[in-house]
Amino acid sequence: MSGKVSSDSTAHPPGQLRLWATRLLAGAVLLLLLWQGCYLGWVVWWRYFDPGETSFMALRLEQMREKNPKAELKQGWLPYQKISVQLKRAVVAAEDDKFIDHEGFDWEGIQKALEKNQKKGKVVAGGSTISQQLAKNLFLSGDKTPWRKAQEALITVWLELLWDKRRILEVYLNVVEWGEGVFGADAAARRYYAVGAGQLSAEQAARLAVMLPAPRKFEKAPYSTYMNSRTQAILARMPRAAVP
Repeated sequence: MSGKVSSDSTAHPPGQLRLWATRLLAGAVLLLLLWQGCYLGWVVWWRYFDPGETSFMALRLEQMREKNPKAELKQGWLPYQKISVQLKRAVVAAEDDKFIDHEGFDWEGIQKALEKNQKKGKVVAGGSTISQQLAKNLFLSGDKTPWRKAQEALITVWLELLWDKRRILEVYLNVVEWGEGVFGADAAARRYYAVGAGQLSAEQAARLAVMLPAPRKFEKAPYSTYMNSRTQAILARMPRAAVP
């Protein structure tokens, strides 16, 4: 009598393997849906309630506390109507001049940024709208991975669908970074000009708006040749900037 045991007697039949693969896939999809549902829930909540700390704030605070365990962020909330219209116009003129009209994405701006980056051989322009920047600041990191950009795009769609432009700009102005540990318009106005965000002059507003792409860099040389010339350019564009 042969002592051989059939090699396939202990193997999983194809049907069982397919069942396990299906279960794993279903589990992964369920986890993804739950993760996205969490993001969506916060988007709905923040439509009515002001964010306390954003993902980007938490990241910056962690970095600061690596150097100084007692470091704290400077940020105070200011309602939309109390923020200088000069600052609203300056930020829209500098960051997203089609803010009122687009539905979250400035496709022409994105195309121009891609062409500029290809010409330079490196990333020198972004093309992100205020809505996209807000999505990143609220929930994500600064990593430029395909997954992060895809997640940013999805959150941007939710913001545009569930919030109006006024709310998007209000939250953006209150949570955006404006220097080392400085977040929001009111903290920025007090840090650089010793006034509230409602008392900013047109030039002060334009200078703050120019800082936004790299605030921790520009705060070290706020009156550089670049900052001065860019401020004048934004001042000239502000009267045409439409805000909610």
